[in-house]
Amino acid sequence: MKKHYFLGTAARFNKKERKRMRKGCGGRQDLTNLYDFLQSEYNGKQVVVTINGRSAIAAGLKYYLQDYLGVRDGEIIINGFTCFAVVQGVKAAGFIPIFADIDEKSLNFNIDTLTKVLTPKTRAVIVQNTLGNMVDIKKIEKFCKEHGLILIEDLAHCVGRIYPDGREAGKVGKITVFSFGKEKSIDVGNGGAVVFRDKNFPPVSLPQNSESNREEFRARIYPTIGAIYRTLSYIKLNSIFMRLMLKIGWVVKAADADVDYINKTLSGFQAKFALEQLKNKQKLGQKPIREFSFVKNRDLVLKKLKKAGYFFDGFWYEKPVSPERYYKKVHFPEKSCPVAVAVSQKIINFPNYYSKKELEPAQKIVEEFLEEKA
Repeated sequence: MKKHYFLGTAARFNKKERKRMRKGCGGRQDLTNLYDFLQSEYNGKQVVVTINGRSAIAAGLKYYLQDYLGVRDGEIIINGFTCFAVVQGVKAAGFIPIFADIDEKSLNFNIDTLTKVLTPKTRAVIVQNTLGNMVDIKKIEKFCKEHGLILIEDLAHCVGRIYPDGREAGKVGKITVFSFGKEKSIDVGNGGAVVFRDKNFPPVSLPQNSESNREEFRARIYPTIGAIYRTLSYIKLNSIFMRLMLKIGWVVKAADADVDYINKTLSGFQAKFALEQLKNKQKLGQKPIREFSFVKNRDLVLKKLKKAGYFFDGFWYEKPVSPERYYKKVHFPEKSCPVAVAVSQKIINFPNYYSKKELEPAQKIVEEFLEEKA
């Protein structure tokens, strides 16, 4: 029977890691240890550990721009090729997300595209480093200083990665944001954090309640649910199984999470596992979390990949703002972000937890359909 490779669906968790997630222990001290590490490692004045990445973005904007700087509203520039969580976090804090078009080579905005969307209402820039491809941070830092903007680094895709100027991601901006959600650089099912790096930043209240028993249960079993789903794919019952898991609430789609940085934080066992991964960030940062290519006739490519045993449960990103079911809600400015639109129609990317040997048949299929470079 042909082996199946899943590009998602908790495929990065091996048997030992799945068991640890189910049975792992942790408590308030593990949250404190995570807090202390982030504060020390990223030279922070204060850290807030949150229930997810979008809550970390919202907390960063609310506590720093609104409460500390007194900026009540305005625009936040974000990458024009991103996920709905970023949009949701910005809006939850009371700001307007503005999309800057991207450069095709890096999947990130650049100085030219930032300049095009800059207005007197612009308050901050969130640097995403898409898929772990790093921006020219020196130029963007200069741009922010010249225009009086707050530079925010989102490390969801790039923990441990190094910028072209030699600095490590997360150690440049006033605010550093993390996501510990599914398929991110640090993956414990859900969670996030925000580090405030301004030495004059005053203390803020930390969320006192950990996540609910139901949410902790979902985090514990998510790698095991993924393993069962992948196994059932051999007898074509995986889709039925996942629909059942969603119906009974044992699985919740990542994009459907709420923003809550006031009441909810990570459970102790997740904080413990997140810290273990963070301590290994130099190794994590040696390469991007996903490798991408551009192909012609992507639908046909996906069919061929599936026939060869490679299954996507979604890829980054099928629309300029993903997932597709939320795309219409963001009112994406397609005319002013043509590169992001074009990229979303032709990108294929693979996670780095499979070896080159395992991905070799897939790469051969992709090579047949590679877009011709001008």
